[in-house]
Amino acid sequence: MNAIDELTDSFSRLPGIGKKSAGRLVNYILRADGAWVQRFARQLATLQEKIRPCAICGSWTESDMCPLCSDPLRDHSLICVVEQPQDVATIESAHEYSGVFHVLGGVIAPLEGVGPDQLRIAQLSERVRGGDVKEVILATNPTVEGDTTALYIQRLLTQYEGVRVTRLASGLPVGGDLEYADKLTLARSFRGRQAL
Repeated sequence: MNAIDELTDSFSRLPGIGKKSAGRLVNYILRADGAWVQRFARQLATLQEKIRPCAICGSWTESDMCPLCSDPLRDHSLICVVEQPQDVATIESAHEYSGVFHVLGGVIAPLEGVGPDQLRIAQLSERVRGGDVKEVILATNPTVEGDTTALYIQRLLTQYEGVRVTRLASGLPVGGDLEYADKLTLARSFRGRQAL
């Protein structure tokens, strides 16, 4: 195996990158400016040294506390619970949410050996126990594992009085056609319908 094949194989291990896309990336790098390639290689080599989980929410950061947790303008009484750090960026891109986050690091998946103890659920409970939290929004993915995790957290948080636990609505996308919606999405849409 030569250097091109090795790098192609490495790129193809990334999510969403197949062998053809990996080959295109390698060919692009071979044609790219040498200084850019060196900078890219240094950034990649030091990424795990520079980035770590936020001590409070678990999202990626370069300091002990992420910019969102350290922002006094954010509503710290509102916590949005997500599965992974990249979910924080997705929600932030909508510019609709002004609270803080809590990253679980996955979902409860017994068949894969992932239980509540392997997730950051205890840390969430500690944050809520602090007494300043008014609402916890469960924004796990609408999958069996995501729903199971949300239900587990919802039951756990019932012990804290004055804390409202909500779940993100799920249903039909804007501009979507009914004929393309799956049965589960349609069922959720009917259950989550609102008065007009």
